[in-house]
Amino acid sequence: MNLMEIPFDAIDGVMVGNAQSEAGKTGVTVLCFKKGAKTGVDISGGGPASRETPVLDPTREDIGIHAIVLSGGSAYGLAAADGVMKCLEDNGIGYDTGFALVPLVVQSSIYDLSYGSAKIRPDSRMGYEACQNALLKSQPISGSVGAGKGATVGKLKGMRQSQKSGIGYYAVQAGNLKLGAVVVVNALGDIYVEGQKAAGLMNEERTGFIDSVQELYRIAAPKDLLSRTNTTIGAIVTNGKFDKSQLTRIAAQAGNAYARCINPVGTLADGDTIYASSCGEPVEADVNMAGTMAAEVMANAIKNAIESSKMDDAEYLKCCLNLPV
Repeated sequence: MNLMEIPFDAIDGVMVGNAQSEAGKTGVTVLCFKKGAKTGVDISGGGPASRETPVLDPTREDIGIHAIVLSGGSAYGLAAADGVMKCLEDNGIGYDTGFALVPLVVQSSIYDLSYGSAKIRPDSRMGYEACQNALLKSQPISGSVGAGKGATVGKLKGMRQSQKSGIGYYAVQAGNLKLGAVVVVNALGDIYVEGQKAAGLMNEERTGFIDSVQELYRIAAPKDLLSRTNTTIGAIVTNGKFDKSQLTRIAAQAGNAYARCINPVGTLADGDTIYASSCGEPVEADVNMAGTMAAEVMANAIKNAIESSKMDDAEYLKCCLNLPV
């Protein structure tokens, strides 16, 4: 069966909104599920900044969530979910407990405090704005927007030799099954597209690439690789009829795209995370097919994130913090 590329917003049941700070070079992207979405998660990195991910454990109650929040700000950015919850409550979205509506919101954040302003981080107000924008009109926009505003890659030797990245989307349809990916690429390592290096660690003159893995191999003694300052976070969204355990498996298979496209990946300096959600009118589908498809779609979303975020060196470097004079 051939895969047909479709717009990400052709997947029913999910709406996307963004908000960002131009001064801070950071932002929030919200995936909103008005009717809830069963969701699983796979965390492969060593330093994730996350909220409420334990509710996605397959051994917990198999109920849906109402939003996935992707943001900058490192652990500070987790405050954005408070605003998302408030926005959902104000719009009548959440579980009715008999005393109050309680929306279920999960979140993952990238570390972007070394780009723009370290003092400006996503907060409750920014989360509310991003969620409100999602509910008004779905806007799956690629590039340096929302959670991708401060994303960077190739940081093994610091920000001066790194490059700009961002957020990317890709979606396909196979028969009645629709499946899409969104990803914020903020990696320690280099990014490869179809086997060729597309972004990452540059030489000191910024005239060409050098290999992050080879540079890593030169480190003989234990070294702190800017620990917990890198994270590639993303989500798979599908109308496939899957339970939480199957979605957890799909999220894990989608992680194969990280291994194909990012090198090195999943280090202790990364907090790599992938969610997988089922929403809209469910259709029967094979979990192995969907997982295989998820990896391919995620790889294309990574490509989209890099291609849509290219930036002039001078413009990029002026926003990198603590560069030598």
